[in-house]
Amino acid sequence: MRIDLHTHSTASDGTDTPAELVRHAAAAGLDVVALTDHDTVGGHAEARAALPAELTLVTGAELSCRIDGVSLHLLAYLFDPEEPELARERELVRDDRVPRAQGMVAKLRDLGVPITWEQVARIAGDGAVGRPHLATALVELGVVPSVSDAFTSEWLANDGRAYVDKHELDPFDAIRLVKAAGGVTVFAHPLAVKRGSCVPESVIAELAASGLDGIEADHMDHDAPTRARLHGMAADLGLLATGSSDYHGSRKTCRLGEYTTDPEVYGEIVRRATGAFPVPGTGG
Repeated sequence: MRIDLHTHSTASDGTDTPAELVRHAAAAGLDVVALTDHDTVGGHAEARAALPAELTLVTGAELSCRIDGVSLHLLAYLFDPEEPELARERELVRDDRVPRAQGMVAKLRDLGVPITWEQVARIAGDGAVGRPHLATALVELGVVPSVSDAFTSEWLANDGRAYVDKHELDPFDAIRLVKAAGGVTVFAHPLAVKRGSCVPESVIAELAASGLDGIEADHMDHDAPTRARLHGMAADLGLLATGSSDYHGSRKTCRLGEYTTDPEVYGEIVRRATGAFPVPGTGG
């Protein structure tokens, strides 16, 4: 089985619609794909309706969190999307995305970049606006050669000149909320230092003690020594170790299935979940 547990659609900051994403996942030879848009489950219904017969869909979301001034992302799988407390927190994060993005536009303009809110809104479309949309605007304007080049201290990284904070969950609260909604939690790209500051390993240990289920070890932003280090950390802390592409369509260079999750780890994620279940393909 080929299992990719971290992808994004136009419901947040990917370039594939949810229907296109599941079709592309099947064409890439995947057996299982998770749709984990940022702080939203808005793409799940379309993905279900278009699901090819040979593909299984894992519903999820990537939750925006912060601890001690450091941002981190928590992948939440197979939770009940109607659970009210978690739904309310996701809505608070989404509601803050527009004013936050507008603040980054203002900072970029102060830095001499001729970006406009209208340009960013056009790029975001109906998706939950975020930094990748601003990064795409910087590419359009010729300020940077690629989206990844916008995520530096010069521009949009967590310590960047144009960065603006947003409402984010405390990760310990996020774990509690996801578990209460019957879901499973995995710390996304925990040592992706190129994105900015990362939480220390002591915090990962504290999260594990508080119910974190796993860490995303195999990811394009982790080099080989870092991936080995994370697999060792997972073993030491009793955590599941996953692998994923973090696919965003044409917005990033990663390919569907570039990194995958071991079938036994996937089986354990499904076993632990009680809020929702994987959706088998119906040939939609």
